[in-house]
Amino acid sequence: MSVVNASEANRSFSKLLRQVAKGESITVLSHGRPVAMLSPVSNQGRDRELSRQLLLKRLRLQPTREEQHNWTRDELYD
Repeated sequence: MSVVNASEANRSFSKLLRQVAKGESITVLSHGRPVAMLSPVSNQGRDRELSRQLLLKRLRLQPTREEQHNWTRDELYD
C-alpha cells in the first residue's frame, strides 16, 4: 500500500489511478492525517457480493416465528 499527500495526489492523479487499476491501494494524507483511500473497485465488489450471499443464506436458514403480533406504539418504545 502506498501513501501520498493530497498535493501529490492532485498533481499525479492519473498515475495513481493506473497503480490502483493494477490492484494497489493508496492512502491520501492531508496535513499528515489519512483522509481518503484509493482502492480497486473489483475487490470490493466481490467482497460485497460474497457478504450479501452469506447474509441471505443465513436469513433463509433462520427459523421464522409463526405468531404475528400487532405491536402498539407504546409496546415498541418499552
